[in-house]
Amino acid sequence: MHGVEQGRTRLVQFKTEAGERKVAVVGADGETLLPLAGFATTHELVQRSLETGTGLEALVANSPREAAIDYDTVLKAGRVLPPLDHPEPARFLITGTGLTHTGSATARNRMHMDTHGPDADESDSMKIFRMGLAGGKPAEGEIGIQPEWFFKGVGTCVVPTGAPLELPGFALAGAEEAEIVGLYVVDANGQPRRIGFTLGNDFSDHVTEGKNYLYLAHSKLRECSLGPELLLGELPQEVSGNVRVIRDGKVVWDEAFLSGESHMSHSIANLEHYHFRYPMFCRPGDLHAYFFGADAMSYASNFKTEVNDEFEIVSPTFGKPLRNRMTAGPEEKRISVTPL
Repeated sequence: MHGVEQGRTRLVQFKTEAGERKVAVVGADGETLLPLAGFATTHELVQRSLETGTGLEALVANSPREAAIDYDTVLKAGRVLPPLDHPEPARFLITGTGLTHTGSATARNRMHMDTHGPDADESDSMKIFRMGLAGGKPAEGEIGIQPEWFFKGVGTCVVPTGAPLELPGFALAGAEEAEIVGLYVVDANGQPRRIGFTLGNDFSDHVTEGKNYLYLAHSKLRECSLGPELLLGELPQEVSGNVRVIRDGKVVWDEAFLSGESHMSHSIANLEHYHFRYPMFCRPGDLHAYFFGADAMSYASNFKTEVNDEFEIVSPTFGKPLRNRMTAGPEEKRISVTPL
C-alpha cells in the first residue's frame, strides 16, 4: 500500500448517518475528515469561490471546521459520495481522451493486429499516439496536435467508491481503466475554471471496441467511478500508483501505473484547449469531468475480468483508494420507441 502524500488539500463529499450532506477536508494523517462549516457540497464551495473571487484553496483554508470524523467508518458504511456533482446531473458532462500513455496505445494497436494481422499497416491508434508524442506538448501559448476524444455520459453515470459498476446485459466485456480526471466548472462569463483532480475508473467494454474501432463510442457509454478524494491545486508532474483486480478476496492482477504530464504524450493544457474550444462546452454553470487516459489496464495484459471482480486504483497523490465491484446488469430487452 502506498503512503499518502502530505501537504496537499484534498476534499471528500459524504453523507452523515442522518443523511445530511457534508464536504470535508482530509486530515493531515489521511485518516480523518474535517467537515467544512457552512458548506454541504463541493458545488457550493465552487460557487462561493466564483462569487467572491476567492481562490478555492484559500476559501477552504479559511473556512471553519467541524469536529473530526473517522474516514474509514464513513467508507465502510458506504456514505462517501463522488467528489463533485451537480444539482442537475445532466449539466455534469463526462468526457475523456485515450492514447495519451504508452499502455493504452499498445492495447489499441494489439486489437488492430488481432483483427488485421501482424503485417498490417500501422494502426490509426499508433499513428495518433505518435502524433501526440510529436506535437502534444506545444510551447506556452501555442496550440498543439489534436488528441483523441470521447463522450462518456452525464452525471447520472458517475458512481462513488464502494458502489458497484454495472456490466450491462448487452456488454461483451467490462474492465477498468485507471486514470487521472480533471474536474472543471464554467464561470458566468463562459470561462472554464479548473477545480482540481481526482482518480477515475473509465469502465469500458474493450471487446466491443476490438470488433471495430468505430465501436469505440459505444464501448465508452458505461458507468464510471470518481474519487474518493478531490485534489486541489496543480497536478504533480509525476503521479504513480497501482491498479488491481481482486477476486474472492485475492489480488489476481496488479500493475503499477505512471501518469502526470511527465508520462503523457499531451500536456494537460493541450487537452483542455481541444475540449473547451467548443462553445457548447463553455455553457455557464456546467461541470465537466475529463479523463486523461490510462497507462495500465488489465485488458492490455490479456487478463479477463469476471462479474464480482473488484477494481482497486490507488495512488499516494490521491489518498484513499478508489474501489468498485463489477456486477451484472439485467438482460437486454429490445427498446421500442412509441410516437406521441
